[in-house]
Amino acid sequence: MSAQTADHGAPVHLARAGAILVVTIDNAPVNALGVAVRRGILAAIESGDADAQIHAILLVGAGRNFIGGADIREFGKPPQAPLLTDLCNRIEACSKPVLAAIHGAALGGGLEVALAAHYRLAMADARLGLPEVQLGLLPGAGGTQRSPRLIGAAAALEMMLSGRHLGAPEALALGLVDSLGEGTDTTAAGLRALDALLQSQAPVRRTRDAGALADQAATLAAIEAAQAEAGKKWRGLFSPLKIIEAVQAAATMPFDEGLALERKLFLQCLDSPQRAGLIHAFFAEREVQKAPETRHAKPRAIASVGVVGGGTMGAGIAVAVLDAGLPVTMIERDDAALQRGRAHVEKVYDAQVAKGRLSAEARSAVLARLQGSTRYEDLATADVVIEAVFEDLAVKQAVFAELDRVCKPGAVLATNTSYLDIDAIAASITRPADVIGLHFFSPANVMKLLEIVVPRQVADDVVATAFELAKRLRKVPVRAGVCDGFIGNRILAVYRQAADYLMEDGASPYQIDQAVREFGFAMGPFQVADLAGGDIGWATRKRRAATRDPRARYVQIADRLCERGWFGQKTARGYYLYPDGARTGTPDPEVLAIIDAERQRAGISPRSFSNEEILRRYLAAMINEGANVVHQGIALRPLDVDVTFLHGYGFPRYRGGPMKYADMVGLPAILADIRAFAEEDPLFWTPSPLLVELVERGANFESLNQAG
Repeated sequence: MSAQTADHGAPVHLARAGAILVVTIDNAPVNALGVAVRRGILAAIESGDADAQIHAILLVGAGRNFIGGADIREFGKPPQAPLLTDLCNRIEACSKPVLAAIHGAALGGGLEVALAAHYRLAMADARLGLPEVQLGLLPGAGGTQRSPRLIGAAAALEMMLSGRHLGAPEALALGLVDSLGEGTDTTAAGLRALDALLQSQAPVRRTRDAGALADQAATLAAIEAAQAEAGKKWRGLFSPLKIIEAVQAAATMPFDEGLALERKLFLQCLDSPQRAGLIHAFFAEREVQKAPETRHAKPRAIASVGVVGGGTMGAGIAVAVLDAGLPVTMIERDDAALQRGRAHVEKVYDAQVAKGRLSAEARSAVLARLQGSTRYEDLATADVVIEAVFEDLAVKQAVFAELDRVCKPGAVLATNTSYLDIDAIAASITRPADVIGLHFFSPANVMKLLEIVVPRQVADDVVATAFELAKRLRKVPVRAGVCDGFIGNRILAVYRQAADYLMEDGASPYQIDQAVREFGFAMGPFQVADLAGGDIGWATRKRRAATRDPRARYVQIADRLCERGWFGQKTARGYYLYPDGARTGTPDPEVLAIIDAERQRAGISPRSFSNEEILRRYLAAMINEGANVVHQGIALRPLDVDVTFLHGYGFPRYRGGPMKYADMVGLPAILADIRAFAEEDPLFWTPSPLLVELVERGANFESLNQAG
């Protein structure tokens, strides 16, 4: 193969292999379609099309991917020619066969380039998808028009609305690609495929002319099914509806008209606040992987893990570790508790087998890596031990005394506490540098968030090990400092107080939950309390009673419910009624009577609130305490608060997180609300010093993310 270009610093290289022009996209790390790449591909296509010595063109990617997608750093900036749409149209218009040989990722704009080619070959490691919906967008370079013409409306809608990646065999079965490449050399496989096409005199075949939409009844049924599901699956989301509209255009309009509508809909998505929120979430999730302690420290080896405690949380942690392929030793106080712990783990895998997600053989293989014991000595070889016992400082310190006694030097000793002082736990043993907090969220094998809580004396390589473990467990790690509740639960306690105040002042718990759901949360605060169990919060309130500020307002309604044994779903009633084991609660008139009685006891005359007024107070409390958490260094940056709430507390992703939402509303408006509310309760509604400072200098939370 002879080189045609001398500029190997350019993001697109050209070379000849006989009568085939090989166009290699080389824009590390993922071959994103920045303007220089688009210009390079366009020039290559035009050069190959005009050269009589060239009979076909091969598109390949250097490095690990074909093309990872559009360069989202360009979103929101003035567009630069050529637009990706124009590039794809030019590829498709080429008079000579163009084959895209795909290895690694062909996502978003990368797949749109491949769809514009005349033939597609996928290597074994290929991952193909149109995941723009996850950024609040739609495929804007012909993806909504070409994919349904190639694979049908149902398959195209499923791929675009889910945003999922397809492997090579599934892509072949759908007709998204024409063949699978053999071996590991993508260029060689692509050249073999093109040689065969040229020898057979295969025609230029344009995707715009593909006929998978010919079955009008099936096409209409697929579009109607997506429209019917839109309100349930994508409640509150903007871009899924636009994707459906674009596919409908593909089914009812000529290609060029559909392409024009796609562009119009893409620009609407680009201008949507949801796009800003989703892209913020995308970048924030990558930024939280970085912590100051991990910059120079290497993680310790992780080959085996111990879990102390086999309750709901301990079993969930054990499943998460087993799913990562690691062996687990579970410790419980006696054989009966150990059997219950093992049963909790087995129940998870039995459910997966029942749903067809796991074979019986695979279940047995996973459970073979789970060992149980009542002897701490069996943790002697564990690299990481995670304590998940009752939320009591003395109980946890007793566990750590045993771990200090039996664990090998260098073992990482982690506590899963939700609130307790990890510095006090670390100080109680002889190796405080090995102690860290790993706050999992229940169910631990499902929830993505992992707060990595960094006590004062911990070694940097222990922090690095915690981040490495999070990666192995496929968790989203957020670094947190030590305080009561860390990042998430500390903020939760404050906005739950705001919800309690609203309830005592006149709003029903059912109206508050409705307002919060309308904002985009899956559940309101009182539904969450019933799901978690009211006894947990009751125990925390009793623990904090001695240190509670006597000036602070205290709402006793939750205590009245707990005194009656109404702990939520597990007792069939809490704020809601759950008859016959129902998962969704119904309002309880007796709860409303208790609330009325508590208002009278507290001397409060109830007043009405609109849903908008409820949200302003609820979110202002969340944002204000988030600012305090950043101000005090418990969270490194505002984005750490955002990621915590996106992955642990159900904050709607398309709003970016509470701090991003505050920026979009405007910090002066948030501060004005807090100061207005402070006229009723100046202690609770004390503005965060950070919020005041940012407003005074005309800055926002994003400026702190960038500074960090």
